[in-house]
Amino acid sequence: MRVAVGSGNPVKRAAVAAALPDATVEAVPVDSGVPEQPWGDDETVEGARNRAQRALGEGYDLGVGLEGGVHQRGGSLFLVMWAAATDGERIEVGGGPRLRLPDDVAGRLRDGDELGPVMDDLLDTSGVAENQGAAGVLTAGTTDRTEALRTAVAGALGPFLTEYY
Repeated sequence: MRVAVGSGNPVKRAAVAAALPDATVEAVPVDSGVPEQPWGDDETVEGARNRAQRALGEGYDLGVGLEGGVHQRGGSLFLVMWAAATDGERIEVGGGPRLRLPDDVAGRLRDGDELGPVMDDLLDTSGVAENQGAAGVLTAGTTDRTEALRTAVAGALGPFLTEYY
């Protein structure tokens, strides 16, 4: 099976490869069609769906899109992860874990910053989004961005891999 991942981010490609270890998984950078920092489940799912559909090209069995965003619940802001998978005829979605963001991080996002650069600034580093991600930092390594995204991908792939749907 050949799978196109709608991103050039190596963590997103690795998440799909972990969910489909017997597949050939290739990065196909595409535009998400949503803001760099998606807000709410709807906008985040839209980004994942757009990436999946735009990545699916000739020679691929599936297109997969992954999108991280933030979602307000009560007074807290949560990191959310959504994945979408399409074979060109149907599109399915699955969600990953939701992690409450620290108040100082949430405040900066509400002021218009993006999560990746905020995390880089917080840790005085660069490339957090291409490594452990906020998920790894905020769980002290109990999970990381690859595993969190793999969970979302698994949910989106379920209808393609089982006959229960």
